[in-house]
Amino acid sequence: MAREVAEAVGVEVSGLRCADLTVGPMRIGFAAFSQSRAKSSIARAWSVWNAFFGYLVGEQIVAGNPMSAVAKPRPGRATPKPLKGEDAAERLLSAVAAGARGGRHPWPQRDLAVLAVLLLTGVRSSELLGLRVGDVAGPVGERRLLVRGGKGDADRVVPVEPPLEALLVEYLESRRIRLGSAGGVDAVLFVDHRGRPLSRNQLQYLVRQCYRVAGVSDQVERGALVHALRHTFATRLGQSGASAVEVMELLGHRSLQASQGYIKATARELRDAARSNSMYGSLRRLRSGQDRVEPLDDGAGRDDEG
Repeated sequence: MAREVAEAVGVEVSGLRCADLTVGPMRIGFAAFSQSRAKSSIARAWSVWNAFFGYLVGEQIVAGNPMSAVAKPRPGRATPKPLKGEDAAERLLSAVAAGARGGRHPWPQRDLAVLAVLLLTGVRSSELLGLRVGDVAGPVGERRLLVRGGKGDADRVVPVEPPLEALLVEYLESRRIRLGSAGGVDAVLFVDHRGRPLSRNQLQYLVRQCYRVAGVSDQVERGALVHALRHTFATRLGQSGASAVEVMELLGHRSLQASQGYIKATARELRDAARSNSMYGSLRRLRSGQDRVEPLDDGAGRDDEG
């Protein structure tokens, strides 16, 4: 953006001085820069320049920060990208459970546990890769997953119901048989066939291959991949009647606004909400004759006053 600011000042970029960086040139330069950039790029540029001026003000090089007078674009709200199709998630789990992925080192118990955790707890990729064996805690039948280091380094607890608990037990037993140990409480939960922690690339490859063998690759929106499973989790919660607050807590969002996009009212829910209007009770009483309603005057027999 320095080029656009320099053009607004009328000098080469190398000739820009701090004294030239006033509100007028910054507004003009920022407007020119914004014409051919995405909102996310514009927002990043604004933040960089704002931080730069914060430094200059702190060092008393300039008197004030002109970016306060330059409008910062608001990024558009991201829309959820769950798996398309009502049964896509079920088909995915069924195919992986049947060992359809195969490969040189097939490990269906591990693959199924990975996908199930993503679909039933909504953890992010980084959170899943950071899970330890000891993060699955609590008494049998009341397990919970301690998710560490979410956005803002905020930890959260996600309930683990018995079916998912059983899958994790089966995975750890298969891990013990394969590697000679299920790992201590501090060991990374999900590992590759050599016992090394799964990497981000390995996780993405695993999920992509599972989509392919399940025949649902065309039901994954572009750019979603692993995150599509988190969005599927959240969308299913909303469809099941969870509130935005509950979705926010389970996903580890920092604001309620980020969770509201997953709450979609169905036609039945809208009808139920409309039916709860107390005025319907009054109308029923009127229609049943408990309150008499005079018939509407249709104007028959009335002189037209014209």
